[in-house]
Amino acid sequence: MHGKENLTIVTEFIILGFPEFPELQIPLFILFLLIYLIILMGNLTIIALMCLDPRLHTPMYFFLCNLSLVNIASTSVTLPKLLDIFLTKRQRISAGGCFAQLYFFIVSASEEYILLTVMAYDRYVAVCHPLHYAVIMNQRLCLLMTAALWILGILFGAAYIAFLLCFSYCGSNEINHFFCDLSALLKLSCTSTFPLECLIYIMGTFVALPCIISTFVSYIYIISTILRIHYTEGRRKAFSTCSSHLTVIILYYGTMLCSYLRPTSTQSLTQNKLFAVLYNGFIPMFNPMIYSLKNQEVKKALSKLVAQIILCRDRKNFFSSCDCKTSCFRKK
Repeated sequence: MHGKENLTIVTEFIILGFPEFPELQIPLFILFLLIYLIILMGNLTIIALMCLDPRLHTPMYFFLCNLSLVNIASTSVTLPKLLDIFLTKRQRISAGGCFAQLYFFIVSASEEYILLTVMAYDRYVAVCHPLHYAVIMNQRLCLLMTAALWILGILFGAAYIAFLLCFSYCGSNEINHFFCDLSALLKLSCTSTFPLECLIYIMGTFVALPCIISTFVSYIYIISTILRIHYTEGRRKAFSTCSSHLTVIILYYGTMLCSYLRPTSTQSLTQNKLFAVLYNGFIPMFNPMIYSLKNQEVKKALSKLVAQIILCRDRKNFFSSCDCKTSCFRKK
């Protein structure tokens, strides 16, 4: 740090974590460690199922695989540092490390936002235009949409960080959050944050709002189509393919909008931390459960995978058997 006009220019930040609960640091460490492990295990299982089971090589599961990757990325950016704070009390993070953490979080959050919209469109085509589904949702379109959402996420993250790097951070360097959150950094700036706040609302108007509108318009068509199905079994099957995704959309959009699209003057850091725990911890943890518990194809694929693993473990000389290694996941 160095002095300038009687102000201390911040070159590092202190992430406070959860100072409101000093006596609960170890229980919180255990809680967030379990959340992180469940996120990793659940989402990696989803990815493994998509790769190993040919029946899941469809656009819906391709996008779900990308969602699992985004969930792993977003939580791996924030939760390991929080666990380190709980365990070692190392709360300091360099300014560069802080901006890097925020950048990758914004990238993954933006990608998830757009990806949920893409998944809604996929469900719209599947339910409302089932006969043309294979033609519309072809491999080329799926790859183009996936590449576009990753590129847009990278550009959004760069735009936010470019604005943040123009600000001066002086005086207090304590971030009252469990990671380098945008709202917490804005409160530490000693220059006007109006340009960045305008960018947030512009992004919300021209990016987030169209995503939300197109998602819910898709579901209006989906629900109206489902209600026109006369036989109960067909209606149940159509609704089951969309209910998991709709649940995730409501949870994720609701918490993100409440956290970032409120005026800065009305934002409470305690409320922001609560919302952040929801969209950066509990939602990624429950995503694999939501998609697997309500999806018969995923449950069948998981049962098949478990059965094959048990079969391999029961064989003699499992680790030295070339036959077992090469044939355990061979399609029956």
